[in-house]
Amino acid sequence: MSSSAEGILLVEVLGVQHDRASFESGVEALDRYLRVQAGQDARKNVAAPFILVLPDGTVAGYYTLSAAAVAVGDWPAQTVRKLPRYPLIPATLLGRLTVDRRYRGQGYGRYLLADALSRCVKSEIASFAVVVDAKDENARGFYQRESFLPFPDQPMRLFRPMTDIAKLFE
Repeated sequence: MSSSAEGILLVEVLGVQHDRASFESGVEALDRYLRVQAGQDARKNVAAPFILVLPDGTVAGYYTLSAAAVAVGDWPAQTVRKLPRYPLIPATLLGRLTVDRRYRGQGYGRYLLADALSRCVKSEIASFAVVVDAKDENARGFYQRESFLPFPDQPMRLFRPMTDIAKLFE
């Protein structure tokens, strides 16, 4: 990713320079999170917010990444067979991925997802999979179209193994 001055999309770590006040996803909780909580979470190291910046400096979307652990019994049976017998399996939580409603339908959601998955693959921290908690059926469908698999007893929680994600970037 290159400079937004060249007309190329840029995903950056949330900073004070980002105008969050005009962001409207259409979901008040997601908008409030970006405006009020995201900076605090970043400072406390509980989530890493990333911002999609358009060439004119507008914030078009965002997502967060954080460390997570999933109980071994929560994974699908065919997945558990491949895992070590640890009580918790390390994962990366992709949280709050959303696009400003003025920019929906332009591929920015997929762009943000690709950026997030790329960052996860490049991480030097062990993580078996990227996990998402879909907020509704539309979000669940989005992730399923991107090859995320549902957890057996939690259909709104999905995952994609890191080995599968790594193949995307080979």
